[in-house]
Amino acid sequence: MSKDGAYSRKTLLVWGALAIVYVVWGSTYLAIMITIETIPPLLSGAVRFVTAALVLGLVVLLVKGRDAFRMTWREAGGATLVGLLLLNGGNGMVAVAEQHISSGLAALLVASTPLWLVIFRIMFRDRPRALTLVGVLIGFGGVAVLSLSGGSNVADGVGVVVILLASLSWAVGSFLASRIPMPANPFAASVVEMAAGSVGLALTAATMGERLDVAAVSTRSWAALIYLIMVGSLVGFTAYVWLLGNAPISLVSTYAYVNPVVAVVLGALVLSEPVTGSMVAAGVVIVVGVALVVSTERRKKPEPAEPRPEPEPAAV
Repeated sequence: MSKDGAYSRKTLLVWGALAIVYVVWGSTYLAIMITIETIPPLLSGAVRFVTAALVLGLVVLLVKGRDAFRMTWREAGGATLVGLLLLNGGNGMVAVAEQHISSGLAALLVASTPLWLVIFRIMFRDRPRALTLVGVLIGFGGVAVLSLSGGSNVADGVGVVVILLASLSWAVGSFLASRIPMPANPFAASVVEMAAGSVGLALTAATMGERLDVAAVSTRSWAALIYLIMVGSLVGFTAYVWLLGNAPISLVSTYAYVNPVVAVVLGALVLSEPVTGSMVAAGVVIVVGVALVVSTERRKKPEPAEPRPEPEPAAV
């Protein structure tokens, strides 16, 4: 195969994988909304992540062998902590919040996660670029408008608060993931994170009094849960990790502001969720702020040849 042919094939693979991450991760907000129609939110997350952990763990074991799971107690502890923050605190609260607010609104508010990461960096005496700070101010301005206008009753207000706490928990987990000991193999790290997250979700569900009535679960909720496991967590994550090793990180990072757009569109088309003018305007402001932060930060320093995978978005 000629160099041009190989380049064209590689380009097609990159854009194909990117399309998977765009659509699959954007669609998880809709899938969560359908899942929790008849399955308690925290229990659905526990089932989702323990199943995904078992499947991914088996694949890693067959492909890479037991050496992939060699890690110190500190590394295992680091992955456990990150898993609890990302999946129990992040994904769990997203599912709880979607009992009160639309999947599109949830996705737009979760899009603020990169903005929190910049705040944490400032707290640890890092000095982001001026354009990064401008992006943070713009993005949080959109979050404020969306939070204040996102709902008109108490239930909506509860949902907005919970989803903001979810994005904060996700941001803390993401921030710590690159600063504490973690397993060397990213797939093995994900197995530990998902296993820890599933245990945390199960315990939280028990504390909150959630009970699963299997007979009451609808076919479409089962289908949505299977989609979240097989497509959202496994296919989407595999495509993402492949992209990290084969595409510029600046291109891969565009998922952060494409996913909420996909989520809003799918929520409106499939569930007829309302999309107000103020919601669109505030959403655009958030996406612009996040895009400015991501693009500015990716130009800050040369990209490493083998970047370490970042945590998945909160709804994955």
